[in-house]
Amino acid sequence: MTKIFLMLIIFCICAKAEAQEGWTLKHCIEYGLQNNRNARIYANQKIAADAKAREVLADYLPKVSLTSMLDNNLKLQQNVIPAGILGPNEIKVSLTQKFNSNVVAQLDQVLYDQSLLTGLKANKLNRELADLNTQQSQESIIYNISIAYFQLLVYRQQILLLEFNSKTYERQMDIYRLQVAKGIVLQKDLDKVSVDFNNTMSQIRVARSNFQLAENQLKFEMGYPIDDKLQVNLVPAIAPLAGPEDSLMRFSPAARIDYRISSTNIRLLEIEQARIKAEGLPKLTGYARYGAVGFGNKLKGAYDELLPYSTVGLKLTIPILDFYKRSARHKQASVNLVNAEEGLKLSKSKFSVEFQNAQTKVAQAQANMENDKRNMDLAESVFKVTNLQFQKGTTDLNDWLITRNSLRSAQNNYLNSIYSYYQSRVDLEKAAGTLKTFLNSL
Repeated sequence: MTKIFLMLIIFCICAKAEAQEGWTLKHCIEYGLQNNRNARIYANQKIAADAKAREVLADYLPKVSLTSMLDNNLKLQQNVIPAGILGPNEIKVSLTQKFNSNVVAQLDQVLYDQSLLTGLKANKLNRELADLNTQQSQESIIYNISIAYFQLLVYRQQILLLEFNSKTYERQMDIYRLQVAKGIVLQKDLDKVSVDFNNTMSQIRVARSNFQLAENQLKFEMGYPIDDKLQVNLVPAIAPLAGPEDSLMRFSPAARIDYRISSTNIRLLEIEQARIKAEGLPKLTGYARYGAVGFGNKLKGAYDELLPYSTVGLKLTIPILDFYKRSARHKQASVNLVNAEEGLKLSKSKFSVEFQNAQTKVAQAQANMENDKRNMDLAESVFKVTNLQFQKGTTDLNDWLITRNSLRSAQNNYLNSIYSYYQSRVDLEKAAGTLKTFLNSL
């Protein structure tokens, strides 16, 4: 086991030992699902969908209204009693007084309205759509937190490797300082090592800065206060694929939330099309009314004596002509439905391509990671031999620096391949629609 990987293993063991105090990937995701702002927005949308369902249902429930009116007849309307009824001449008479009051309570109940009945069918689908949007938001939170976490993990490993490299250069510089002082080697040899040491220290500063930026991004995705300290346990959390029997080797478009949202929207469009068509059918409404009227030449007199009345009845409404308005709306709904169905077919093919591409990227990333690991092990083995030869004086400083730089390049390639593998694995989970399963497996 190489020193570098021994150091990384010790780091992982220490991180696990602190698991009671720190945040694992699973803990970060669970916190994010509760505190990310998007989660709250979609939770509110679900509440709005429930309120919308009650609104639609209310159109088919009884409605009660209370109306009160007061008329000030500035000029009384006159009616004419024809001549011959009450006398030889026609008589002009007002059948009301200056002030009229009217108080009425009315109950209306829809007895039959097919468009409303059809619209009620959308309530369940609207709730399903709100649930699916919430799940989609949760998957987005899981994905973003995972990417930020693995980026933080790779930066931490990069810092460890760079610090290990800096100590190697530092030890060599200490030896050269003594040798320069004794006149054994030239100052330029010490300067060559110093240049690589300074470059490494610059890379450490950049890596630490990137680590801080990545940590802030993780806090943002979690909905965690930016100014609060976040102790993260940076432990690799993705298990390797099990092989052909692994669930990620199989794909069904219905597993994707995007596909299920589109399918639900199509069903809603079908209901909307049927509802518009049903608007052309007769509507039957029942009503009951109870009221009282009062008359007086003075304002107070209009309320001295109220004369009650009541009635019940049925109201039948038959749409006859709306100048093609309904047919135009029905045509638009039909076109929207056809487009949605075609869009779903395109999405189905798109999701399949995304899954196939994600599988290919995972296989490639895993192969690159394994190859880069072997290459790094080989570079370290070469450096060990070169370093031993250099100590015995059988090789020169240039050869030592070249093999040292080759090892550093191999380390960078391995770190990049690790991150590419982590990202491609999460992308595969997303493409397969199994991000929730991924969370449960952590």
